[in-house]
Amino acid sequence: ALGDQFELIETFVEAMVRGSALQVTATSFARAPAQPGWKTAPSSSGRRRQRGCTTRLRAVADGEIDPKIVKVANKVADAASKVTRKYFRYSPAMSSISLELKEDESPVTIADKEAEKAMREVIEDYFPGHSIYGEEYGCHVPGRESGTEEAKMVWVLDPIDGTKSFITGKPLFGTLIALVCDGEPILGIIDQPILGERWVGVKGQKTQFNHKDVGVRECDSLGSAYLYATSPDMFQGSTALSFEHVCTKVRTPLYGCDCYAYGLLSMGFCDVVCEADMKPFDYMALVPIVQGAGGVITDWNGNPFDNFDLSNVEATEVIAAGDEGVHKEALEALNFEEQRHSDVAQVM
Repeated sequence: ALGDQFELIETFVEAMVRGSALQVTATSFARAPAQPGWKTAPSSSGRRRQRGCTTRLRAVADGEIDPKIVKVANKVADAASKVTRKYFRYSPAMSSISLELKEDESPVTIADKEAEKAMREVIEDYFPGHSIYGEEYGCHVPGRESGTEEAKMVWVLDPIDGTKSFITGKPLFGTLIALVCDGEPILGIIDQPILGERWVGVKGQKTQFNHKDVGVRECDSLGSAYLYATSPDMFQGSTALSFEHVCTKVRTPLYGCDCYAYGLLSMGFCDVVCEADMKPFDYMALVPIVQGAGGVITDWNGNPFDNFDLSNVEATEVIAAGDEGVHKEALEALNFEEQRHSDVAQVM
């Protein structure tokens, strides 16, 4: 088909751009001597590459996101998918997948680690100057102080958001990919590889689900809202009190979807997602998806997530809603204790 021919041509041209004239094939690459001015640099994935062999793509030009960047992001998702599908429900007892616990007692498997390595390799092949912040391997910040445009770019990765769902055989986990430019997430992907479902959000564009535009639904009040949270156990102390109060205001609280709930929100199947103890790799990818579908996503104080900094990756709370009015009501419900103290102070 003509489309297939264009695809082949595009792939060939891309390969030519990514390599020099001396390195069209893997064999010639292996045999080719280092060129003057090349530097061999270590990557976060442990591989070494010649910096001369890079694609010269600009993520943002004249305020528009290069469509090729979205293609690369989808390749990152595809790379993770190959790993997670290989390990999902690998054996009935999951005996072949060793489970570790991190310092915060959250589980991590070989699938998490292999998937993130695969994701990093794709990014580093196309954008060796971009920074990467991932859940499993932390920060890789080449040229962070260079002051170049590339230094402003950070990929934020969570190979398996919902590891507990993954290890118990429930296909509601997801791979999260965000590209952040100057602190603002400009591209986000939720990929559910088992179900073959993918949400892609790009700043200034409509969110897409499997290549079709989607959007949130209207909701007349918080009392009519269906609310999702991963688990009531994620709320502790004051956040638990706030969450319990919100639950008394909605129609139905539901649990157990991890990032998948934000995809449902973007398609108009639920109205609110409320969560706590969220790291940047848990929520940065969700921002362009929710916003591109017409929704609102902030922290519990109503602050937007547009000021990401690698020097501050502390956990925070997240509230997302399809309807702006419902989002406002949810914020008020979450901060009811603060409002009550304020009212008491005014009376006194």
